[in-house]
Amino acid sequence: MSRKLAKQLTASEIEKLLNQQTVVILNAVDQKILRMEKRLNKMEIKMNQNFNHLITTLDRFLKRLTNIEEEFEVMKLDINRLKKVIREKLGVDLL
Repeated sequence: MSRKLAKQLTASEIEKLLNQQTVVILNAVDQKILRMEKRLNKMEIKMNQNFNHLITTLDRFLKRLTNIEEEFEVMKLDINRLKKVIREKLGVDLL
């Protein structure tokens, strides 16, 4: 804006122009924030999917581990019973 034009504007006209400029700037900022929010929402959805997949994988792994531990305990009891029978019947002590 030239100095000549600026001198001719009244205070209310300057205020009006500043208000218009402020609205334009705020709209641009709002648009940028909306784009960022959309991007963040997409990232959050992707992270939640990955997290759910990880939880499912861990649940399956823990289930398998629990099953193996239970099977091991059963086998251990069976072996101890076999050792007892061999000791009683044959008189042989297995370590």
